[in-house]
Amino acid sequence: MFFQRFYDEGLAQASYLIGCQQTGEAIVVDANRDADPYVACALREGLRIAVVTETHIHADFVSGSRELVARTDASLAISGEGGPDWQYAFAARDHARVLHNGDSITIGSVRLDVLHTPGHTPEHLAFLVTDQASSAQPVGLLSGDFVFVGDVGRPDLLEKAAHIRGTMQQSARDLFRSLARFRVLPDFVQLWPGHGAGSACGKALGAMPQSTVGYERIANWALGLDDEDTFVQAVLSGQPDPPRYFAEMKRVNRDGPRVLGGLSAPAALDARRFASASAGAATLLVDVRSTADFAAGHIPGSLNLPNGRSLAAWAGWLVPYDRDVVLLAPAARDAASAARQLSLIGLDRVTGWLAPDALDAWTAAGGALARSAQISPAELHARQQDGPVTVVDVRNDDEWQAGHLAGALHIPLGRLEERLEEIPRDRPVVVQCQGGTRSAIAASLLQANGIPQVSDLAGGFGAWTREARPVEHEGV
Repeated sequence: MFFQRFYDEGLAQASYLIGCQQTGEAIVVDANRDADPYVACALREGLRIAVVTETHIHADFVSGSRELVARTDASLAISGEGGPDWQYAFAARDHARVLHNGDSITIGSVRLDVLHTPGHTPEHLAFLVTDQASSAQPVGLLSGDFVFVGDVGRPDLLEKAAHIRGTMQQSARDLFRSLARFRVLPDFVQLWPGHGAGSACGKALGAMPQSTVGYERIANWALGLDDEDTFVQAVLSGQPDPPRYFAEMKRVNRDGPRVLGGLSAPAALDARRFASASAGAATLLVDVRSTADFAAGHIPGSLNLPNGRSLAAWAGWLVPYDRDVVLLAPAARDAASAARQLSLIGLDRVTGWLAPDALDAWTAAGGALARSAQISPAELHARQQDGPVTVVDVRNDDEWQAGHLAGALHIPLGRLEERLEEIPRDRPVVVQCQGGTRSAIAASLLQANGIPQVSDLAGGFGAWTREARPVEHEGV
């Protein structure tokens, strides 16, 4: 049996290619939209991708199943569980095999037994893998978002992200019962989950790429709870706020993602033409340079999302799906990387990219560059003594509750744009996060929305506390 794990750092998402080296057939499970790595791996190993499948209707990225089928002429196999409200709308149109609990998929000497494991989602499947050429015992479980290393898939997304009221309690109970199927698997069965640390599909995902059933029985908090009511309360508490784009992904992946035929790099745009056209209200300029470069000078109205592993996550919160996007990037490779990350979450309206010389073209056309100001903790403290200052804390709820600046206004970064009316415009505004990255994004967002006198607290809450400045705690 050939086994290859693929991992996308930005999505904290794992997918798998499993092949039978005797027959040359392979199956891909939970592919993301970039089909190239799977196709290249199969070609390199002399395998033919015969089947493409997935564990559930994903919420955090565009499924690549249809894309990969179009590239390889493989057959598609998807869940038929979960009841009438949770069926893939494109199953019949794409001639997909509909999978149910107890079914199996055979790839040469490799067998994948289908387990219906509802809880994270109603239609969720896991695949128990047996390499029949070596043993009649299973070797591993492709668990998707059912069981992670150290955690389980959150059961509240239907209610919090898809806005289907009254579902999370029942989903949590379904998840508790599904875990009974995991508990009885042999200790030696390996666990191959669909996500790692950093994913919003759980609250305590481990960074190890895989585990075993036996180890998870010892170390996974969820498997240490035997009482159903206690489990329900625990699994629903402390879950992070689901990104806004999750609802869009649910719809796209249920109805059928558009097949692109490959992810292409954006075209270079003429900087002078762009400057003279002034972009227009329908186009959003996303500047993917570093926060320092952006702060030193940027085109007014642009949003700073530095090109790194968090780009897709913050774009999913802050970039609308109904607007064209132009990227401003240091080089072509940065623009291509950023466009790829946006495409993985369905932000396909990237119309091109600009190099930094667009700033010169902008000023040559008579435009002025905007700049972002930073303020030190000592300077902020002095300003607070001189007059009213609004401090906007853009960290998450758990960070806020652990300690925050006295009198600060708490608005997590992902919710900032929808709560702009809460920010006074008649006084200086200082945005603050834990270390400075999120607040720089927040400052660009406030500036783009016309809020004057915006500064970014250098070093964030960490720098504030290191200087022994006053801190409040939730409820104190």
